[in-house]
Amino acid sequence: MKFLAVIGNPIMHSKSPRMHNNAIKLLGLKGVYTRYCFNQNLNLREELFKLGFDAVNITAPFKEKAYEIADFRDKFSSYIGSSNTLYLKNNKIYAYNTDGIGFLESIKEFKNIKKALILGAGGTALALAYILKQNGIQVCVANRNDKKFQRFDNSYQTSLYENLEDFHFDLVVNSTSAGLIDENLPCNKNILEKILVNARFAFDVIYSRETPFYKLCKKYDLKIKNGLEMLLWQGVFAFEIFFELKNKREEIKNAMLQGLKLLS
Repeated sequence: MKFLAVIGNPIMHSKSPRMHNNAIKLLGLKGVYTRYCFNQNLNLREELFKLGFDAVNITAPFKEKAYEIADFRDKFSSYIGSSNTLYLKNNKIYAYNTDGIGFLESIKEFKNIKKALILGAGGTALALAYILKQNGIQVCVANRNDKKFQRFDNSYQTSLYENLEDFHFDLVVNSTSAGLIDENLPCNKNILEKILVNARFAFDVIYSRETPFYKLCKKYDLKIKNGLEMLLWQGVFAFEIFFELKNKREEIKNAMLQGLKLLS
């Protein structure tokens, strides 16, 4: 019996338990998946072992800390210094990041993207920026301060919101938590409107509600997605790690979709 969870703060909005538990059930596996709201000041490594987890998904604000406490890290995590999946075995922690490949899978229908703007500069932004760059897309990262820009190498353009001079992007991504539990936009509305009027696609990593960013994108008739498909696909890839599965991806995806009540 595997003991699994998603860890974050806040975390009650997470749909991961529905996805994973349904996949566990339909694939005939032994395990249970729950969610935990951890205090940001706790010793994450100590707490994970104390509670007896076999593996966990990690969300904000613990992705960087998850990377730091790992004994072994996959290539993606090592590049961006952030992990969203931890596998615990023999008192060792193995760290992975499935955000990038989950995001890429979820925007497959967004065609001919040449330039992308990512709002926010946290761990999720770095993962998305990296996977976009790996696929030949020019990436600009904008944030309210420059503290986190040092993690982005010179192949990315970085800018404070108020210093943006180029407002022409095919894809605009909100990687911030703005709108998750409030009515805030990721940046000043006037700046955002200058960007959205020129864009074709938008993506909001938040999936639990229609954020002000999402609503504003609809106003400008952009083709927009929220983070639900990204959640689905990063969950599929994490599930393969949790149960060491191969050649079951379609079954996992369909079971998770059913858990989210997205199947007709």
